[in-house]
Amino acid sequence: MTQPPPITSLQTQSWVFGANDPTLGLGLTHLPYCAFQHPETGAPHLGAVIGACILDLHACSATGLLDESPTLAAACLTSTLNAFMALGPAAWSTLRTRLQTLLRTGVKQERKKTEAALLPLRDTTFLKPVAIPNYTDFYASIFHATRVGRLFRPDHPLLPNYKHVPIGYHGRTSSLILSGTPVTRPYGQSKPDPSHPDIPNFCPTTALDYELELGLYIGQPNPLGTPIPIDRAASHLFGVSLLNDWSARDLQSWESQPLGPFLSKNFATTLSPWITPMAALAPFRAPSLPRPTDDPQPLPYLLDPTDQQAGNLNIKLEVSLLTEAMQAKNANPFTLSRSNSSDLYWTPAQLIAHHTSNGCNLQIGDLLGTGTISGPSEDSAGCLLELTRNGAIPLTLPNGETRTFLADGDELILRAYCTSPNHPPITLGECRTTILPPNPNPNKPTNLPNKKTPNISRNHP
Repeated sequence: MTQPPPITSLQTQSWVFGANDPTLGLGLTHLPYCAFQHPETGAPHLGAVIGACILDLHACSATGLLDESPTLAAACLTSTLNAFMALGPAAWSTLRTRLQTLLRTGVKQERKKTEAALLPLRDTTFLKPVAIPNYTDFYASIFHATRVGRLFRPDHPLLPNYKHVPIGYHGRTSSLILSGTPVTRPYGQSKPDPSHPDIPNFCPTTALDYELELGLYIGQPNPLGTPIPIDRAASHLFGVSLLNDWSARDLQSWESQPLGPFLSKNFATTLSPWITPMAALAPFRAPSLPRPTDDPQPLPYLLDPTDQQAGNLNIKLEVSLLTEAMQAKNANPFTLSRSNSSDLYWTPAQLIAHHTSNGCNLQIGDLLGTGTISGPSEDSAGCLLELTRNGAIPLTLPNGETRTFLADGDELILRAYCTSPNHPPITLGECRTTILPPNPNPNKPTNLPNKKTPNISRNHP
């Protein structure tokens, strides 16, 4: 992938308010892309986040700041990033370099036009930045897969194929939502009660869980029938966001055999509102996770020396919980876990190479989820299924509340950031969601007996 020239430490300063604040992580070397509702017209615009502001790319195009590339200027007038992504890596680099030039300290050229294109980040109404044609969720963390496997198959936690093939399933794009959109507790079937062993339950889930993931956005397609080679897979990747692929664990355990998850997963998937471009993540590359000597090597179509050396991403991840009781007392969110995406067993390039190995055609804007990101330690688990061992060991919060799974009114917050001694830090967009109670009048199958809706306790679901 073509990258813009490296920026030295003297060139990383911007004149935009907040851009040089390392605690924000939204400096000149980041410039994540977003879509937002213009505060005056209400129209959808594309933007780049810088410090405490959004640079309105629509305004940049309309005022001639992007006239050197007419196709690029036209793409910035659209409502999603798809047209820009379709222009390819050279155009991605051109726009990024142009924006860095306009926003860099000491550059006075066209300063007034650039200032006029800036809007306050605070109170921005974000929109989905990409029209997403397809969504695939993987299972790329061996630590997550092993812990979950031990819960259900103690003697054989990993299935025989795990170390050979990136496992994935196809999800729904219709239920992809942005950070800040509430999630309503879903209804579904779960395993029968002992009193009615032949009839499953149909009621709200009592095991609502989150899954800490990264979302990988495809920026370049491949023709149907033409796999993407592993050594070219990275050039098809446009950028990264946070992703929370919600799970109803009781529904999941009942419905997953033999075809995998269905209604237990497709009721909602939350995305953070902006996309960090791969160019911004170049300084935070990491080697692939070292495999034990007795692990099999990936098959040739999944093995590339460059990818093994720097195919992973060193992104630090955090999950926090804010309950209604905590909010009432203005308490800070409680950190449930910390992990790092560099602990993934399969790299993003391997996910892309495998996804297309049978000739499957990825499309511009397709979204790939990494699957739950967990680390080697117990406190780095990326979901409550792991942290509470499927509800067997409740978590005790600082205020005395307990949780096995999420309760109504809980607010779940995902955060991510990258640090390096020789590079300004960057902060990914936040992924924040509140859980709403189930709908009061579900449609119940007529062949099932009436069952009382379970009491979803605020303290212990």
